[in-house]
Amino acid sequence: MAEISPLRRRMIEDKTVRNLSRATQRSYLAALSKLSRYFGWSPECLELEDTRAFQVHLVAMGISWPALNQIVCALRFFYGVTLGRDAIRSASAMRAPAEQAAGGAERRLG
Repeated sequence: MAEISPLRRRMIEDKTVRNLSRATQRSYLAALSKLSRYFGWSPECLELEDTRAFQVHLVAMGISWPALNQIVCALRFFYGVTLGRDAIRSASAMRAPAEQAAGGAERRLG
C-alpha cells in the first residue's frame, strides 16, 4: 500500500480534529484531487489565482452551485486551515451579477 504524503496526513488530521463527517472528508479529498488533476501539480504548489481559474473553469463546464460550493469549501479548508494561507473566494462571488440579484429578490420575497 502506498504511503500517505505528510501534507495529506496533515489534512486528514485537520479534518478529524474539526469532527468533519466521513462524507465531507471524502468530498474535500475529491475536490483537491480534481484541482490537482486539472493543473497537473500538487495543490500546495498552486497560487490563489490558480484556484480562481479552476473555479471559473468549473462554472464554464456547468457545475451546479451546490457542487461548486462544496469544492470552494474544500479549497478554503485546505489553503486556510491546512496550509494557513489566505482565504479562497466564495462561490457566490463567482456568480454573475444578474444571478446574485435574482437570488436576493427571492430571499426578500420568500
